[in-house]
Amino acid sequence: MNWTAISAIYRFEMARFFRTLLQSFLSPVLSTSLYFVVFGAAIGSRITEVEGVSYGAFIVPGLVMLSVMTQSISNAAFGIYFPKFVGTVYELLSAPITFIEIVIGYVGAAATKALFIGTVILITSSFFVDLEIVHPLAMVAFLLLTCLSFALFGFIIGIWARSFEQLQLIPLLIVTPLVFLGGSFYSVSMLPPAWQTVTLFNPVLYLISGFRWAFFGMSDVPVGMSLLAITFFTSLCIGAIWWIFRTGWRLRE
Repeated sequence: MNWTAISAIYRFEMARFFRTLLQSFLSPVLSTSLYFVVFGAAIGSRITEVEGVSYGAFIVPGLVMLSVMTQSISNAAFGIYFPKFVGTVYELLSAPITFIEIVIGYVGAAATKALFIGTVILITSSFFVDLEIVHPLAMVAFLLLTCLSFALFGFIIGIWARSFEQLQLIPLLIVTPLVFLGGSFYSVSMLPPAWQTVTLFNPVLYLISGFRWAFFGMSDVPVGMSLLAITFFTSLCIGAIWWIFRTGWRLRE
């Protein structure tokens, strides 16, 4: 394993992040505060508790997942798309490094950035509500797996995209709606039976449900199903990236 190459890619991507650190820090703080003002004041005044948990605390896992998923995708997608755009990706492909080292560098940096954003949101949320994490190790595990899996997914989007507009196409039109409809701000049990069945086909539900279980010990689906879903999604992304580098799809055009 060429750790020098991995470190070079990782440090290059993180340097771009630190150049906009203030913006990266303020954006999640302001957006989280806005969510608490809007949802906490408007909806929280009507729904005081969800299954024994205050509504303000109940939406925290959903807020973290929403930001972590979108940030993981956007950072990883832009990280690999920009070398394609300027043509430096051919230097990577011709360098004496394997695709595994390239993926570790870019995906590791994107996952680190998303983890930072998720941590900032958790700290910000603690100023609005009292948070008691029932299973802290499980919470960290779900957070790390989500950062990793969606950074891998973003890496695939970055290779697939042919324009800057396409970079935002899937996150805005597919991922964000799935997060909102996946129980981020409500419990699936609050829906009519027919919509509960429909929601079970939303893959994001299993990630949010497992992450919420780590906080409060409650979930809409079994925790085992959540772990199985995120493991399957991560494996699928790894397999897709292996195929992309093996065939050169969208990399050698």
